[in-house]
Amino acid sequence: MYELSIYLAGEIHSDWRERFKAALAEKGVEATFLGPQTDHDRSDDIGELILGKQPDARYRDLMGARVNTLRTRVHLRHADLAVACFTDKYRQWNTASDAGAALAAGIPLVLVRGEDHIHALKELDAQADVTVETLDQAAEAVAYIME
Repeated sequence: MYELSIYLAGEIHSDWRERFKAALAEKGVEATFLGPQTDHDRSDDIGELILGKQPDARYRDLMGARVNTLRTRVHLRHADLAVACFTDKYRQWNTASDAGAALAAGIPLVLVRGEDHIHALKELDAQADVTVETLDQAAEAVAYIME
């Protein structure tokens, strides 16, 4: 068997990545994990750190987004699978963007979302390979791949 490379798309303010990794480890699944920059300040500042001071907030955000998108595209090219986790914390446009990018690249997608996101994510749900409500269910689905 081989080791999976999993892109973890989702908000960066909670510990969902650590909980998912622990659930996989409990099931004996080894994986390499890729994902967005989880240091919020670094993610926001990266455009100006590389390209220099920007003229206003719009360009500051745009340049940061371009550098972060570069990271996402490279990481997704090395991923066997993407797990997109929507939590109840914050609005999660980045999660939806990463999930859409994974789908566009033909990367299998496990969508994790609670009942309160059923309507809001119905189109993404329709395109995902598997949709689950908990991180443990996502880990079970990934573990099944490795049986």
